Amino acid sequence: MNFGISIILKKNQLKMSLNFLSQLSLQVQIVDVYENYTDLISRDDIDAVVIATPDHWHAFIAIQACNAKKDVYLEKPLTFTIKEGQELVKAVRANGVILAVGSQQRSDINFQYAVRMVQEGRLGNIERVNAYVGAPPTPCDLPEEPIPTDLNWPLWLGPSEYIHYNSQLNPVITINPEQNEQIWGAWRWYKELGGGFTTDWGAHMFDIAQWGLGMDGNGPVEIIPAGYGNTKFLTYKYANGVIMTEEPFNDQMTKGVKFWGNKGWIEVSRGHYIASDDSLLPEMREETGGAYETQIPHLANFIKSVKNRSEPQVPVEIGHSSCVVCTLGNIAYDLGRPIKWDPVTEKFVDDAEADANRLFNKTYTEGYFL
Repeated sequence: MNFGISIILKKNQLKMSLNFLSQLSLQVQIVDVYENYTDLISRDDIDAVVIATPDHWHAFIAIQACNAKKDVYLEKPLTFTIKEGQELVKAVRANGVILAVGSQQRSDINFQYAVRMVQEGRLGNIERVNAYVGAPPTPCDLPEEPIPTDLNWPLWLGPSEYIHYNSQLNPVITINPEQNEQIWGAWRWYKELGGGFTTDWGAHMFDIAQWGLGMDGNGPVEIIPAGYGNTKFLTYKYANGVIMTEEPFNDQMTKGVKFWGNKGWIEVSRGHYIASDDSLLPEMREETGGAYETQIPHLANFIKSVKNRSEPQVPVEIGHSSCVVCTLGNIAYDLGRPIKWDPVTEKFVDDAEADANRLFNKTYTEGYFL
């Protein structure tokens, strides 16, 4: 099994990185480096790819990989627009490939246990959910900077509308930084390229809420943006009467989920789990240390799925329905008013303005189409 990783580094960075690894007496494996992902996908000796690009490229690369019969591990959020997600689901199923979504919290024991308690009725009837994720994106207001001579900025933007270059949107990343590089993903906070915290953390926390509520492949029927009338927090209403708000559940403003039932409650986030009753608590587990992503065996699940040709922990349909929840929130923010949604047909209810919104089905740069 061969996995393809497209690495784009400046030539001097690659040389310095290899020298650094050599100094550590590590074996250095030279990898092929491409400017354009299509050169990697066209290789017959590549069976699977990992896509970890900015959101505006997700659908284009993933659909092309599916059409080339490659299995795909795709970082969340699944796509930039709802239409892109719909088309990606079709591409996965039409080509019979495996696509796993990088929603690693679904492979976390704490989140799994919380969801099981909810679905087994241990909290009684779920009445509301707090899923705190953070603010929506804002228009890009970064000052224009000269484009580095060795950066193909139009290709980096690809299908996205043209915006001027700023180093925070595509910063230099080093292997051994003097300090933690905090702005490496700053593109995600701007409307032109990302969905803000609504999609960045929503793809994790709204995803867990959807899972717990049994709404995978389904979703809310009405979305109300924060600031509309007396609505203090972004609010999702489900057909069964459950209300989910993008609302902190503690003073620390922890990004996580709190399920409220008529018999109790559970708060769960990364490394945090408390409940209204000790009987709702999971057994203690040993922490493995390291970054959260390396503690959770989510990528291992993808490899197992590829080998066994079995569905991964988070298949494309689940990644899509969770991403739709996030995107609907940003569409409501864009319009500044409530929107009504049919999660079965995946269409807005009598709302031409929402139908025309850039996050439902956008117009791409000339030469790009799904």
